Amino acid sequence: MLSLVLTLHFAAFLVLSLLTKAWLATRQIRHVAAHRSAVPPAFAGTVSLEAHQRAADYTLARLRFGLLTMAFGAAVLLGWTLLGGLDALNTWMLAHALPVLGAIGYQLALLAAFVLIGVVLDLPFEAWSTFRLEQRHGFNRSTPGLWLADQGKGLLIGALLGGPIVALILWLMGAAGATWWLWAWGVWVAFNLAILWLYPTFIAPLFNKFQPLEDGALKARVEALMARCGFAAQGLFVMDGSRRSAHANAYFTGFGNAKRVVFFDTLLGKLTPAEVEAVLAHELGHFKHRHVTKRMVSMFALSLAGFALLGFLSQQSWFYAGLGVQPAAGAPNDALALLLFMLAGPVFAFFVTPVFAGLSRRHEFEADAYACAQASASDLRAALLKLYEDNASTLTPDALYVRFYYSHPPASERLAAMGALEPAA
Repeated sequence: MLSLVLTLHFAAFLVLSLLTKAWLATRQIRHVAAHRSAVPPAFAGTVSLEAHQRAADYTLARLRFGLLTMAFGAAVLLGWTLLGGLDALNTWMLAHALPVLGAIGYQLALLAAFVLIGVVLDLPFEAWSTFRLEQRHGFNRSTPGLWLADQGKGLLIGALLGGPIVALILWLMGAAGATWWLWAWGVWVAFNLAILWLYPTFIAPLFNKFQPLEDGALKARVEALMARCGFAAQGLFVMDGSRRSAHANAYFTGFGNAKRVVFFDTLLGKLTPAEVEAVLAHELGHFKHRHVTKRMVSMFALSLAGFALLGFLSQQSWFYAGLGVQPAAGAPNDALALLLFMLAGPVFAFFVTPVFAGLSRRHEFEADAYACAQASASDLRAALLKLYEDNASTLTPDALYVRFYYSHPPASERLAAMGALEPAA
């Protein structure tokens, strides 16, 4: 009975989430298309009609492609779960991998096969996104060889770093008793903290080249800003982002004494030194308000709840049966539980998306306010307008779509908030 209840709830949430996603996407499509012919009054004189229409066309193309990938993803999810795909894969692994590899080896093989099948299914869509959609709108600069190399590196790094951690978690699930989930959560937290430290120094350079910032005047300006804000970093670096994309960005990365400030070379080519300073001040605002720490603590708290829930569900036969899998009687089912939890979890969690999006937008407003206090508000506005234009971000999003999905406030709201911070003339 409980398995049927889970099946019905899973199907209902999946259908409802798909209908909601489609409804929101079509609202956004209609709204952007309806406002394509004219630049919004707030941006008249600063954004050309050509740039506005380019952003609209890019947004519409991404939304329509997103509808296609959404439908395909839902079909794959159903195939893995209620239609028996994961059950069939597990049955094959029980017959062929378990006798040869043992309990842990069989479970790792099951996870690896699931990941590889997912990669193969996703590759055509990723290739189309990069070499058709992004290229058609002038953003892609990657080559097929470089793109394939990135895919291979990603899989290899995932296996080398993730494999031992997953193996340890699977061992804990089988050997640590009823509280295995607490130990596994601790391992997961430690792993994530280690990645924050390892990523800038050892992982990111495998994909991009990082050169020290050589512009003396800009470097002095940035270092002065960081000194005013009480922020210390290991170094200032320029990344060859233009090797793959025309999109521009800047970010902080790392943890503890491994923190780095990274500028895309495309960003430095588009912004003035004063505008770069203002963008960096915004990023420093996130650290000053402890947004990064708050997000990490929230992520770890949610993951603790998730591990605890998995600890309960992994012991319930209805959890497996309700999602289309027959648990094995003579073999561990821990890898199955992990996979089913990862597949079903996002379906049930979809409707809390607006909560986290709203918190993220609030953080962006706070970082903007900090930047306006530490640098020039007019320079930050000018930089944001350039970035919105160069990244082809629409200036006319649908309000409900924004509230549901946007992690950053739309340009009109950000600029209005900055204007309210400036003293009256």
